[in-house]
Amino acid sequence: MSKDGRMPRKIYERELYRLQGELVKLQEWVRAEGARLVVVFEGRDAAGKGGAIRRVSQYLNPRFARIAALPAPTHREASQWYFQRYVQHLPAAGEIVLFDRSWYNRAGVERVMGFCTDDEYRRFLHQCPVFERLLVEDGILLRKYWFSVSDEEQARRFQKRADDPMRRWKLSPMDLESITRWEDYSRAKDDMFVHTDIPEAPWYVVDSDDKRTARINMMAHLLSTVPYQDVTEPALELPERPPSTGYERPSRDTQHYVPDHAAAVSG
Repeated sequence: MSKDGRMPRKIYERELYRLQGELVKLQEWVRAEGARLVVVFEGRDAAGKGGAIRRVSQYLNPRFARIAALPAPTHREASQWYFQRYVQHLPAAGEIVLFDRSWYNRAGVERVMGFCTDDEYRRFLHQCPVFERLLVEDGILLRKYWFSVSDEEQARRFQKRADDPMRRWKLSPMDLESITRWEDYSRAKDDMFVHTDIPEAPWYVVDSDDKRTARINMMAHLLSTVPYQDVTEPALELPERPPSTGYERPSRDTQHYVPDHAAAVSG
């Protein structure tokens, strides 16, 4: 580790790139096998879920590896069976879906902030393990990660966001409220684990005070839990460009080019 206790950047970037290469292999295996992979990312605000998702998906084909980050439910969705709006985002054969928060909103923010009733909350704790067992029984590969961050580190990250105009949008009123409800969220998370940490779909906790270490550990673990193999791809051979048939590009004066701002700032 470096002097500040974090994973050294050079080691991190080298291992990150290697793991991302393995994730590309995993994606090709999922496509070839017609597998369905769901990865749930949960945790406290500013725990590093978003950064981990970006690194996981960076080199994957967005046509087959989708990020599901659902907004607050509409009035119509709120009247549906709770899991209904999540079901439509589940993968088809050959697809990967990364849930940036998921149905566990009910056990976390909705419970703590009073956005659901006690009956709705108890019903969720009863139905969630059944729902996930059905997913796994149907062949879906379900992985659930909880990103754990200390209160000191969360406060530091919140302050950094508040001081950075490029990232201030990440601080919502709900994020600020979570500071004063730290223990409420802790109790809600503990209760959630008691009911939903099941053998068919266990929770995996990621220590995320060091974001680099958290990303590496999470990605390596995910790869270790899926029995993927290298998929032989057909060799690619670029064709030769055919001879010209007399085509000439139109004059630049006939088209609208964007101004050369790069040249202006380059001096």
